Amino acid sequence: MRSNESAEDYLESILMLSEKLPVVRSVDVSNDLGYKKSSVSIAMKNLRNKNLITMTDSGYIYLTEKGHEIASAVYERHKFFTNMLIDLGVPDKTASDDACRIEHIISEETFNAIRKLYEDSRK
Repeated sequence: MRSNESAEDYLESILMLSEKLPVVRSVDVSNDLGYKKSSVSIAMKNLRNKNLITMTDSGYIYLTEKGHEIASAVYERHKFFTNMLIDLGVPDKTASDDACRIEHIISEETFNAIRKLYEDSRK
């Protein structure tokens, strides 16, 4: 997994967890992604150093404006590709797994072109 891809997965997880939980902690991210707590701890330090998250003394994780922007874009792509693949008859789990891979590798221009073509075809 590329470094950027990994960071995007962590940010997306924090965003999704923050919509479900009152506060997000490293253990929540660890459970969500299925990663070791030590790995998540290192990743959180890296995300803090890049000013993508902040952490309180109690260990609560918050996305910065920049982190939220990245997480939202990745999550938008994930939802779009998951739904598109399901519409095409791909099983839900496979669609979500494939969407997770696709969301990281295509450019913004390609994503917008695919989304436009798909939405136009549904009119």
